[in-house]
Amino acid sequence: MKIDGKVIWITGASSGIGEALAIELSKRNCKLILSSRRESALLESKARCSGEDSNIAILPVDLEKTQELTEKAIEAEKIFGRIDILINNGGISQRSLVLETELNVYSRLMTINYLGAVALSKAILPGQIERGEGFHVAITSLVGKFGTPLRSGYSASKHALHGFYDSMRAELHDQGIKAMLVCPGFIKTNVSVNAFVGDGSSQGTMDSAQENGMEASVFAKKMIAAMEAEKEEICIGGKEKIGVLIKRFFPGLFSSMIKKAQVT
Repeated sequence: MKIDGKVIWITGASSGIGEALAIELSKRNCKLILSSRRESALLESKARCSGEDSNIAILPVDLEKTQELTEKAIEAEKIFGRIDILINNGGISQRSLVLETELNVYSRLMTINYLGAVALSKAILPGQIERGEGFHVAITSLVGKFGTPLRSGYSASKHALHGFYDSMRAELHDQGIKAMLVCPGFIKTNVSVNAFVGDGSSQGTMDSAQENGMEASVFAKKMIAAMEAEKEEICIGGKEKIGVLIKRFFPGLFSSMIKKAQVT
């Protein structure tokens, strides 16, 4: 698939992976719709992009307000007349123990990370099916493939994305709908700074692994290459990716390793 010139809607586009994707895709003459909660931050991201100003629109979206997302999708489709590619990147992480995490925090994680993505995909599917093509990209995580300490709710919400998009792809492949699951490892963004702790407040500090992770700009280039190759699933990161293989082929060893992982 050729990315150049496509109409692409990116959630979580005000920072980190989403902003890096917007910057790279703007160099490819794509028409971009950038979404996140804060309009001011989106304007800053837009200013960092290349190309014609008219090719980049901003549309504030709060993924937690699922009742508003169908209308937001209608607004997005009106901007350039269609959505070729939806990149569901928006979300929130978690850093708290199971015993210390309030139930409403789990609910918020599932709403923002899972139901928000599902709502947007479902809203734009009819138009894509009518045109006979559409590509949905869900940014999950390596913990969408296996669970680790301090990320029980985050991991669950990312596992859910795998179940949904695998099923959607199987159902709609003959109607021109494709789906790709992207599993980042440690990428140098503020995801750990903004992560929920047990009471729903933000952690406020960056994990050392995140601080030393892959640059978001490098990640974006790798992900765009995978999109053009129409991969169905890809893990992008450093040596932490080996965890997926260990879990698959040596589950007992993986379980022992994870039980010894630092939980403070």
